[in-house]
Amino acid sequence: MFKPELLLTPTKLSDLEPLINAGADAFVIGEQQFGLRLAGEFTRGDVLKAVDIIHSHNKKVYVAVNAIFHNEKLDDVTDYMQFLQTANVDGVLFGDPAVLMIARDVAPKLKLHWNPETTATNWFQCNYWGKRRALRSVLSRELSMDEIIEIKENTDVEIEVQVHGMTCMFQSKRKLVGNYFEFRKEQMELKHDDNQQLFLYDAERDNKYPIFEDVNGTHIMSPNDICIIDELEELIDANIDSFKIEGVLKTTDYLVTVTKLYRNAIDLAVENRKQYNKVKADLVKQIEEVQPVNRPLDTGFFYKETVY
Repeated sequence: MFKPELLLTPTKLSDLEPLINAGADAFVIGEQQFGLRLAGEFTRGDVLKAVDIIHSHNKKVYVAVNAIFHNEKLDDVTDYMQFLQTANVDGVLFGDPAVLMIARDVAPKLKLHWNPETTATNWFQCNYWGKRRALRSVLSRELSMDEIIEIKENTDVEIEVQVHGMTCMFQSKRKLVGNYFEFRKEQMELKHDDNQQLFLYDAERDNKYPIFEDVNGTHIMSPNDICIIDELEELIDANIDSFKIEGVLKTTDYLVTVTKLYRNAIDLAVENRKQYNKVKADLVKQIEEVQPVNRPLDTGFFYKETVY
């Protein structure tokens, strides 16, 4: 039976070895100026070091170039794509067609993964970009299990699905929070650690929506973390190619623990389905033990209707 790739978004260079030892097969890294909502900042020097480390373990490294680019950034993107081809990365995530056009001209050897965030919702889109050189589509997080399986059945490209972690609910190119405090003539440094995290608070539902800002603007994240470690059979049987664990606003220790549990779950679901069914409830319980108290687990939109 086909075994899907286990994909991680590390927070820093020193995460790589522990996550590889925990069972990761591949990584998404990059720079904020080119990639959206990265778990950590990886400079060009870091990318070169990461490629050496990851390839020495026969694992894969992908780089996010999926930001929304304005005219003044295109020369920088061109230079970056040339660098990534020279660095011998295994793939580049893109959402903007400009990246694809630039790759055709200056980096024809780069493998491309179409990742437009919320708009990858049907197989015609996946195949459209597949005919234009994309080898993989990263599906929207708002799809149900049935929709994901139907897309996989009708596509000619690899399919990537997020199985764990927080998701983005809203993005603005503007730095909304920073601009507000500047308007108030107040100085405020945005912090992302456990003690100084910014939230939107919904009193009616008692939900906290984490906020962070980077060079790409303002991002409002989901109040819960996806966790479908006990629901992997359908995705595995559908031959989904890659399972992503999102590392945004997570600690290294947390990511290592969760990676080990998903590695065990995937291996058992592929090789010993009966044993997987026996232990999957316990796997969820082990994740709950390390889960931050303000981040409940749920199954995202896999089994419920999307409500906007």
